[in-house]
Parts: sequence; C-alpha cells; structure tokens
Amino acid sequence: MSLDHEYDDKKHADVYSQQVGGADQIHQQQYTEEIVPQEGLKRSLKSRHLAMISIGGVIGTGLFLGTGSALAHGGPLGLFLGYALMGSICYSVMISLGEMISFLPIPGGHIKLAERFVDPAFSFTMGWNYWYNWVIILPAELSAAAVLINLWNDTINNALWISICLIVVVVINLFGAGVYGECEFWFASIKVLTITGLIILGIIITAGGGPDHKSIGFQYWRNPGPFVQYEGISGSLGRFLGFWAVLTQAAFSYIGTEIVAIAAGEAKNPRRNLPRAIKKVYIRILVFYLGGTFIIGLLVPSNDEGLALNSGTALASPFVIAIKRAGIPALPSIINACLLTSAWSAASSDLFTSSRAIYGLAITRQAPKIFARTTKNGLPYVAIIFCALFGALAYMSLQSTAGQVFGYFANLTAAAGLMTWWGICLVYIRFEKGLKDQGISKSTLPYTSYLNKNAFAAKYAMVMITIILFFSAWSVFLKGNWDTATFVTNYLPLWLFPILWIGFKLIKKTHFVRTTEMDFVSGLDVVEAESYEEEPPKNFAGKVWAAIM
Repeated sequence: MSLDHEYDDKKHADVYSQQVGGADQIHQQQYTEEIVPQEGLKRSLKSRHLAMISIGGVIGTGLFLGTGSALAHGGPLGLFLGYALMGSICYSVMISLGEMISFLPIPGGHIKLAERFVDPAFSFTMGWNYWYNWVIILPAELSAAAVLINLWNDTINNALWISICLIVVVVINLFGAGVYGECEFWFASIKVLTITGLIILGIIITAGGGPDHKSIGFQYWRNPGPFVQYEGISGSLGRFLGFWAVLTQAAFSYIGTEIVAIAAGEAKNPRRNLPRAIKKVYIRILVFYLGGTFIIGLLVPSNDEGLALNSGTALASPFVIAIKRAGIPALPSIINACLLTSAWSAASSDLFTSSRAIYGLAITRQAPKIFARTTKNGLPYVAIIFCALFGALAYMSLQSTAGQVFGYFANLTAAAGLMTWWGICLVYIRFEKGLKDQGISKSTLPYTSYLNKNAFAAKYAMVMITIILFFSAWSVFLKGNWDTATFVTNYLPLWLFPILWIGFKLIKKTHFVRTTEMDFVSGLDVVEAESYEEEPPKNFAGKVWAAIM
C-alpha cells in the first residue's frame, strides 16, 4: 500500500477556491510581474525527465565509490544501518518538499517558498547557501571526471579533460531545460542500469556464480565481523563511532535529491508529474542504496586493502574490488566509463541547479536583476554563463597548493547541503501551520503523505540533521586526530547560515510571515492553467513505462 496519494486537480481547485474565497487580483498581478515575467522560464521538462532527474539525484559517486570508505569505517552492518537511517531522513525531506512544490511549482523552488512561508531573510540565506553549494561542486565534479579518465590515460595533462568536460556541460545547459532533461534522462538511465547490473552481479558472485565458483554468503559478517572498531577503539564505543562515520558519509551521498524542486518551475503538467517523481523516491532509496549497500557488505570484507586506496577511479569501488576478487576481467573499465557519465551528469545538474538558484534569487530581488534575464525560449543565459565561470576553479586541482585550497571549498559544500535540507524542513513546518491557521485542509493538496501528519516527518528530519551537523567533525576530537582545516570546513557553514539570516534581517528589517498572512493564493491560476489530464496508456508496454516513470 502506498504511503502517499494524489488528488484530482479540479477537485483541489474547487475546494481551495471555496476556502480562500478566490485569488486576490493584486497578488495575481504581483506574481505575474515578479515571479514569472513574460520572458521567464518555460515548462519544457517532461514526466520522464523529472523521474530521471529525481533518480539521478539519488545515484552518484557516493554509492559507487563512497561506500568503499564507509564499509572500511563501519563494517557491513554499520554500512547498511548508516545508509538506512540517512535514507529515512532523505525521504522525510522529500515528502515535505513534495507537498509544497506540487502545490506551488514555481521558479526558485524552495528558495521562493521560504520567502512566502518563513521570512524574506530566510529565503535570501537559503538561496545563496544553495547557490554556493552547487556552484562549487561543479568544478569538483569536473576534476573528478578528469581523474576517472586517468585510469585509461595518465600521460595527458588533466587540464585538457577538464576543459572538454566543461564545454560539454555548458553546451548542454545552453540548449535549454528540455535538452538538459533529455541528457539527464540518458545519463541517469546509464546509472540505473549500472547499479542494477552490479547488484544482480553481486548476488550471483555471493551465491558462487563467479569464475571461482566460491560461495561467499555471510562469511564477511562473521569474519572480520558486522562492525569495525573505529581507529582501534575497543568495545561498543568503537563500533558506534564506526557507524557514525558511515552516517556522516551517507548524509553527503544523498544530497541532491531535492534538485527536482528547482526543476519544478520548468516542469510540464507540474501538478501531475511532480507528485509522480517524488512518490517513488523511497523505492529508489530502498532498491539502489539499501539494496546496494547490503550486497556490498556481502561482497567485500571491511579490512580489504583496496578500500583504502582512494584512487578516485573505478578501482576504488567496492563492486570492482569484488569483481576482481571473483576473477572477472574487463569490467573495471566498463564501470569506469559509467562513472564518467555519472560525473558528467552531476556536473550538468550542478550548472543547471546553481543557475536556477541565482535566477530564483534575482526574481525575488535578492540578487542583481541581470540574472533574471532570459531568452524568448526561457533560457536564463546570464545566470548560466555566470555560474559556468566558476567551473574554471577546477584548474586549481592541478597544483598541489591550489588543489588543497580548492579541497577546502569543496568540503564546505557537504555541510551546506544538509543546511538546505534543514531549511526545507523549517519551511514545511511553517507551511503546514499556515494551512491549519487559515482553515485549509491538507486533503485539498495535489500530493500529501500520511507520514507528515502534524509535520512529523519534517520535525524528525530536522532534529536528525541538527545532530548530524553538530557532530559532523567529531573525529578531530579523538586523541592525536586534530585537524584545523577539517574542523573549519565542517562548521563554517553552520556559522555562516545564521550570520546571513540575521544580517539580512537587520539590514532590510524583514519580519517573519505570520501564519494568518501567508500567501497560498498568488500564482495558483497560472499553475492550474498549466495542469491537465493526461491520457492513460492504451497498451501493456505503455502501462509498464508509466509505472517505471
């Protein structure tokens, strides 16, 4: 039985109109002029694009490569539990975001919603934090792509590979959201096929179907054991610290699933397609992350030396380590090629998301107006070109000193991503309170989840994210492990977030939006006009495709 349910858009429109007394004309005019200018973004992302964008946000190098170091830190059971707990937090954030963004799929996504339901200063903070998060990850992904190519050819300077990858990513984005969505569809399809194939292959190897015909079963759970004693610390404390190290790694692996909210302003038939994309996030978490981490725990012992190589190529993947142990040739190069497309996909999404984030700031007058400029086809070309310039930071990775500085910038993004999730939860809690105080029933929303009754899921995620952020750099406090750079890069975003929020409030003298004054009306007519009934599939193949997408 599904945890979520959709409601008919027409029913929603009728009931909602009765409750709020129709849309206020002044609000509607303000929305038309400020949020969706005539030259604004165009809805060109199809249902299958949104589905794969949401999948692409879940599957990345964190699953292919990051799980290796997580297994070495926490053991097979610690690995599985860490990713399971973080998966529950990710799902809680997504259903909270899904309820809001399905109701108001507007440009700027959660950045604009923060202005409506919390405070303009909070919107400013969320927007610039989010922009920084993705504009800095862009050069990091370009550097990662160059390292992946080194598996085949390490004689050519990485500057060439970085340049080629950057050009490809910029071209994809300059062709508009439709082309970006199409490329992301195929990139994400490769990732889905890769992880699905690796999970199936892992099951076969575990059962003894590899060339060595050696059945593994749960032998690595018995020896070296289900948990790892972190840094040699004995007892339950060492096992718990190993699990917590996995949890911190898993938190950063899941960041990016919320990209679908930024894409909402360019989604076709948003009232139908956004709920479809978000409702199936939990299936992807269960199948890909929990299924993948469980199989990894069976395939590779946590004390395997290959897990500590950290080469940045497919050789560091626990799947590849298992394949080599089973005696299967050639696959490392194939997987490395898939990882390369994954890096391209991530870089393309980084540019798309960062450009839409600064566009959202511009249309709320919290960034220079020039970033709100678009072509007649709805392409925010100024925002894209500006964000693409930050891709040049990837060249810093070519020199050791500059590379170290760039590494600090990249590390800051991990905590910034979790701060975004924390902010989304706060916006949802205020959103739900506003619905109650204005007498609007949640059953009239296009999408809602039973788990978010009284904002339970949002509050759960908010508390857990706070704990994870607070203890994100706990390892530096172990004896002999102090590292100033790690401490600063983990905790600086936690200081900057309230500084930006309070600073903007003091300068602009903004006020929190009262629940009775929250605007649930502006833009509804535009959204309703762009929603329509879709023809149901007429044959079996169409029904299967609709179910997958």
